[in-house]
Amino acid sequence: MFKSTNPSDFMVKNLSLCLLIQFIILLAGCSSGSDSNQFDLLITNARIVDGSGGDAFLGEIIVDDGVISELGSVDTTSRSFLRIIDANERVVSPGFIDTHSHGNPLDTPRFDNFLSMGVTTISLGQDGSSQGTGNITAWMNDVDSEGTGPNIIHYIGHNSLRRHLDAPREESIDSVLVDEMRELIVQAMEDGSFGLTTGLEYDHGSFAGLEEIIAIAEPVAEAGGTVMSHMRNEDEDAISQSIAELVNQGLASGANVHASHLKIVYGDDPQQAEDVLSIMRDAREQEGLRVTADVYPYTASYTGISIVFPDWALPPNDYEEVLENRRGELEEYLNYRIALRNGPEATLFGTSPYAGMTLEEVADSLDKPFEDVLIDDIGPNGASAAYFVMDEEVMARFLINPFVMVNSDGSPTMWHPRGYGSFARIIRLFVQEQKLLTLEQAVYKMSGLPAETIGLANRNRVDVPRGLIREGFAADLLIFEPANVRDEATYETPHVYAEGFDWVFVNGVPVLEEGKRNDERPAGVIRRKVEP
Repeated sequence: MFKSTNPSDFMVKNLSLCLLIQFIILLAGCSSGSDSNQFDLLITNARIVDGSGGDAFLGEIIVDDGVISELGSVDTTSRSFLRIIDANERVVSPGFIDTHSHGNPLDTPRFDNFLSMGVTTISLGQDGSSQGTGNITAWMNDVDSEGTGPNIIHYIGHNSLRRHLDAPREESIDSVLVDEMRELIVQAMEDGSFGLTTGLEYDHGSFAGLEEIIAIAEPVAEAGGTVMSHMRNEDEDAISQSIAELVNQGLASGANVHASHLKIVYGDDPQQAEDVLSIMRDAREQEGLRVTADVYPYTASYTGISIVFPDWALPPNDYEEVLENRRGELEEYLNYRIALRNGPEATLFGTSPYAGMTLEEVADSLDKPFEDVLIDDIGPNGASAAYFVMDEEVMARFLINPFVMVNSDGSPTMWHPRGYGSFARIIRLFVQEQKLLTLEQAVYKMSGLPAETIGLANRNRVDVPRGLIREGFAADLLIFEPANVRDEATYETPHVYAEGFDWVFVNGVPVLEEGKRNDERPAGVIRRKVEP
């Protein structure tokens, strides 16, 4: 306590106290100003390909709290950064968005196969088969608790819904079951799913007629979502009818529709690709339907071996009864189907015990005809395989269409290089070597276009938009030199990571640093907002 009675001493003491208070306030102000001007990341000297399809431009990008806060020619003189990366005029683009992916985030949460080829968002629940059907919110929460490398978006699968409700394997199912499916779809959309997928070539989905698939698309339309379809038949003589069915589903329900992994099996006429695309174009221009598609950049498909068996040897038919009564007919059918698919040497198994062997090699090792191998040793549900049945020029015609984007249709485990190489292959083969696409066009097909199609770029649909390099968008970013990007996976060794992406950021967190993978899992499930 101050005890002096001298007025001057009292004034000096008060003045000192005031100066001390002012100094403390000044320090606090400086500290506050420093905090407000400190950011997580600055990327300098970047050749920005922003995902819109527009020309690249040089500039800087500032990232803070997982979001792009500023870009272009920015003033950095009065700011500090936790990390500064000199891109040295390498490309900086949005992370790629895979519109058709497979895998279980609770088993392989890092998904390094996707991250290594620049994919920062994957779409699960494809081909009519989805996880969490009974309780999607619980599944999403489990995934969030685990944490993932890339962002995850969820679709509810039609085939899974049918199985969940124990629906009969027949076209005319009870309307009560259809209504129950519709209710589950409504709930899924409210929980944050982005839409519905169908697998009309597979068990359960194949039994649904047009009336059913229209009915289950209606709640998707009401929520502003998208129906993604593995169409009923991708063969040369049926692809046009399959596209027409998808278009009719969209027109009758009001839903946006999307053709998954667009292809023509057995087809080698590029004009047929144009004919298929014209059906989609007419629906857009004449009917106002939003119809899009994706494609993976390989000429071999990958699916279950049941694809070569006749319908009458598949459920709900009794396979043992077929063997007893129609074996000769089945042998003839399989012989024809495999010949149509370029012979037993063009079927490459991707599951044990024959993974990595062709059907021809398996038949030789067992010393029996390949049709007998299929009937007795494998059966219609005993394996998955890659089938070399597509034409590269036909695929390229699809790829260059402005409404067709890129997907992998891949997973960390399947025996096909597309799960490890698709997006890198686009840059290496179709941008750098063949020059079928410019880099800006390719990046648009792998980021901006899928973000627009799915709704990821729409602030009314998601909490943080992504898919473009824009202020306020998620900092899902890539830094790379296009000439260094290469897909290393082959059909013989499909589980080899892509190379050339130097930095990969997910929500502002590096998951690849100078090409080296780490253990970060900065993502989880993105919930979609439903239209009010």
